[in-house]
Amino acid sequence: MNTTSPTSPATTSPHILAVDDEVMLHDVFERLFPREGIEVTACSSGTEAIELLEDAAFDLVLATHQMPGPDGMELLDHIQEHHPTVRVILLSDQDNAQNAVRAMQKGAADYIPKPFSTDELVDRVKGLLEEPAPSAQPSSLPGGDSAPGAANVTSADGAPTGRPDDPDLSTSSSLFSQDGAPESDAQFVGEHESVQHLKTMVPRVAQSEAPVFIHGESGTGKEILSQLIHDRSARADAPYVPINCAALPSDLVESHLFGHIEGAFTGAVDDMEGAFERADGGTLLLDEITEIDCGVQAKLLRVLQEQQFQKVGASEKKEVDVRVVATSNRDLKEAVDEGAFREDLYHRLAVFPLHVPPLRGRLSDIPLLAEHFVEKYAAQYDLPGKSLSSGLLQHFQTHSWPGNVRELENMIHRGVVMAADADTITKEHVLNASFTRDGTAADADGGTGSVTLTQLADGDGPPTIAEMERKLILRTLSQEDVSQKHAAEKLGVSARTIRNKLQEYREDGFSI
Repeated sequence: MNTTSPTSPATTSPHILAVDDEVMLHDVFERLFPREGIEVTACSSGTEAIELLEDAAFDLVLATHQMPGPDGMELLDHIQEHHPTVRVILLSDQDNAQNAVRAMQKGAADYIPKPFSTDELVDRVKGLLEEPAPSAQPSSLPGGDSAPGAANVTSADGAPTGRPDDPDLSTSSSLFSQDGAPESDAQFVGEHESVQHLKTMVPRVAQSEAPVFIHGESGTGKEILSQLIHDRSARADAPYVPINCAALPSDLVESHLFGHIEGAFTGAVDDMEGAFERADGGTLLLDEITEIDCGVQAKLLRVLQEQQFQKVGASEKKEVDVRVVATSNRDLKEAVDEGAFREDLYHRLAVFPLHVPPLRGRLSDIPLLAEHFVEKYAAQYDLPGKSLSSGLLQHFQTHSWPGNVRELENMIHRGVVMAADADTITKEHVLNASFTRDGTAADADGGTGSVTLTQLADGDGPPTIAEMERKLILRTLSQEDVSQKHAAEKLGVSARTIRNKLQEYREDGFSI
């Protein structure tokens, strides 16, 4: 083992630990980094690295992915658990996108395939060392919470109430704009583990130039995630161009993406810039990319590969520098298997696949989200603050949420307006019969009421027995002051049956 002396308390030079079973690289590291004012300690195994981490303070660990004993990924797990403020760069003998994604998801700050340029390695290490050290709690995304249990909201005048000490944090009071488009100062609200994971992933993904694919149901916040990736990237001052692929006329998709010249087709009375040209130097969001037909997908693939595009009707190609973020509520692999999406384009896009969880998968965040939206709309209408009744919160916890966070925001918006003269928003304000398709309130009076097959059905066709049972259980639980025990008594089953059914619905992916 070749080492330099551990950093003394009197020095301010950064200190990195290089772990590689190729001893020749130790000499390279020990000549390379000191010239940049970076102290380095080199060792040959994960076991030695773990021992050194206990004895000295390091700012960053440079570890080879493939090596005997604890490999780079196992060492990364150890550092994440025992030394969460130490950043890790993994070096790999394999340029494998899946390994890179897995490493970044586990918390690696960077992933560099071998052979690498020494200049590139030094630049990446210096870039990470110049950033503030990560905190032990994941909070690096706009909207990160300052303490467990703190609601991530802003005050009525737009001043942040969560993390005033971080000047880079967004201070928006909205997750979604009124038309569903992302806002540049948007934020995520939530403390659920899945949300915290996204909060740690976004800054790391943003540092790269690779395409990103974001999967999630409608209304979960995919567009917000895309905007945050742009805002945290080196392209933040360049254009951010969102395109809703599902809204493009099928015969004009190519023109909207790549532009056209005058006379290219009937109605092309002038030259038009396409989305790629408008986003040059910045980020292009292709929202619901699976709605693009396979012919245009092939041209899109060529643009990603060559960084060139050709306007409709033009004979020359144009150079373009665009980072693409794609989203879909469909699983891309399933779309590939079904022949609806090109496999080569899938591999090109899914370097960094991110998943935004549905609201039913993070029910514990509903109180925070509800408080956030109450404050937003109370301020918008210049109304005093309001609380939510326990019955309404109980309903929110058992509602199916097919529209996810966007649906919750709409319900809170409605409740704030309807409760303008009240201190508390109740189920009656939100579930008023005037807002239902059949003119009947969803048991807003707290009674069990009679339930028809139409009301219990999920869709237009006749409901199955399982669907009726699920709807009946959730309808009963959504009533004011009805616990699982009381619901079981009303339905003539045991409380354990209710608990098991709810767990079964979650595991089967039902909206509860």
